[in-house]
Amino acid sequence: MRALRSGRFADRRGAERPERRTRMSQMTLGIIGTGMVGVAVARRAVDAGLHVVLSNSRGPETLAGPVARLGGRARAATAAEAASAGDVVLAAVPLAAHERLPRAELSGKTVIDPMNYALYPGFSVPQLDSNELTSSELVQRHLADSRVVKALHNIGPKQLLELFRPAGAGDRTALPLSGDDANAKKEVADLLDVLGFDTVDLGTLAESWRSEPNTPLYALPYIGQPPSGLAPQEFVAWAQQATGIPVPAARIKELAAAAVRGPAGFRM
Repeated sequence: MRALRSGRFADRRGAERPERRTRMSQMTLGIIGTGMVGVAVARRAVDAGLHVVLSNSRGPETLAGPVARLGGRARAATAAEAASAGDVVLAAVPLAAHERLPRAELSGKTVIDPMNYALYPGFSVPQLDSNELTSSELVQRHLADSRVVKALHNIGPKQLLELFRPAGAGDRTALPLSGDDANAKKEVADLLDVLGFDTVDLGTLAESWRSEPNTPLYALPYIGQPPSGLAPQEFVAWAQQATGIPVPAARIKELAAAAVRGPAGFRM
């Protein structure tokens, strides 16, 4: 990958392309999964002027509350309907559930993958444990006819809702993304620009490990160092409530270049 050989990663900033932001603001974002990530992205998307179609595994009738809180730009649907309706689709489900994503309806679509590999009893993936694949490569294998882009996986929902800024702002935060399709990566970068973020392209899905758990790019840049002595559950609770810290594109590039690949899977 050229970026790795030269020691640089490409970043995209939206200040020069207002017509692109206007076009993207007319799009529909399909969201599969209404956990903390899915709901936070839906909130940011609606506030940015996008239409959102929400879905979960329990059925659209269970989403009356979230849809009401989001307002008229949001509606509930089944996962297949959200996949069909979305110009871009966010697959905000646990990695263990990725094989339940609707492949037919996602065919030909750009799919944002915010999933992370978390180790817990009864769930392991040998290809991930051996670093044969990244988790996003695993998702891309299932969604063979889609264009998977790894993004929105290394920042917490609270920080996502705090750190957005208009294009050109001096304290605008950047988010990393990875993917095998250049057009899909541009589409996701354009979307994230509308949502209030710059982006740094880390390369292919094979390089997406650079922003996964256990790397310098995962979570901590946006929240700072935690208090010492926290137990794992205390750390998670602290991170979920921490105030967001702006992170510029230059810092994302530095941290990506410094990453060293270790064992896969979220580890405290």
